[in-house]
Amino acid sequence: MSTPGLTAGQVNADVAELLGCGLDELTPDTDLADLGLDSMRIMSLVEKWRGAGAAQLEFADLAEDPRLGHWTKLLTGGAQ
Repeated sequence: MSTPGLTAGQVNADVAELLGCGLDELTPDTDLADLGLDSMRIMSLVEKWRGAGAAQLEFADLAEDPRLGHWTKLLTGGAQ
């Protein structure tokens, strides 16, 4: 599910903003649950990214693997 409107930089920035951390704290292997990601925050990102064009994105797509690299690959078609 590649979303033309989303870039790896935008995904990273959205996650960093939501978690209140710096971009320098995030790597593709970052387990976002370790940084405080919870189900409510995942849902807020799902809604945000659906609005940006990821209409098929579901909660489970993100929750099953909360590593930033997985999310970036899922949303951008592989660009990290």
